[in-house]
Amino acid sequence: MKILLAGDSTVANCPTYEYPMSGWGAHLAPEIYSWAAVHNFAKGGATTESFREEGLWRELLHHAVSGDVVLIQFGHNDQKRGHLAARGGYADNLRRMVAEVRAKGATPVLCTSVERRHFSGGRLEATLGEYPAVVSELGDELGLDVLDLNSWTRRLYAELGEEGSKELFFHFGPGEHAHWAGGLLDDTHFHERGARRVAAYVAVGLEALGFKPEPEMLAVF
Repeated sequence: MKILLAGDSTVANCPTYEYPMSGWGAHLAPEIYSWAAVHNFAKGGATTESFREEGLWRELLHHAVSGDVVLIQFGHNDQKRGHLAARGGYADNLRRMVAEVRAKGATPVLCTSVERRHFSGGRLEATLGEYPAVVSELGDELGLDVLDLNSWTRRLYAELGEEGSKELFFHFGPGEHAHWAGGLLDDTHFHERGARRVAAYVAVGLEALGFKPEPEMLAVF
């Protein structure tokens, strides 16, 4: 079985010069290597539209076969494009993606976007508008599974608190990182510590949805 990933920078394998910045997809393989191979097609800056226009979606579909699972997580960058409104172009593009995955005999799973870390007055605030809700609604409409990463990451950040949750993200002071010599306080992109936490949750979610083969089937493989 293959797990194929479509998404933006919060899912993608980051360039080596950005280390230890990381999307969660870069750390999924160690969690599930015993029963599935991970193919990560996610790209920084991608939307549901650009992912198709740049040929990444075509490449992903080319590799998808019956029995594979395709995880789809977009929203961060769609939110910045007026024509990709949650209940407009974004939802339409996701419907098309789901249909095309199913046409290949693979199983689509939608993921709500991981939340940004944005605290105000000590309270965590939602930043993604209607995008997570629309993904959940599409799950009901299309009869497919949804991994609600948005709700889970919100709970995680709130549990860790405003200070504790910083360790999940890419925060560096001046002179601490060669690529960002002036420092960087990024509350969207994960430090590899945070990416690993999300990847572990995704792996548990996939098992809970029944995608992990039974032990006797693993023995056959």
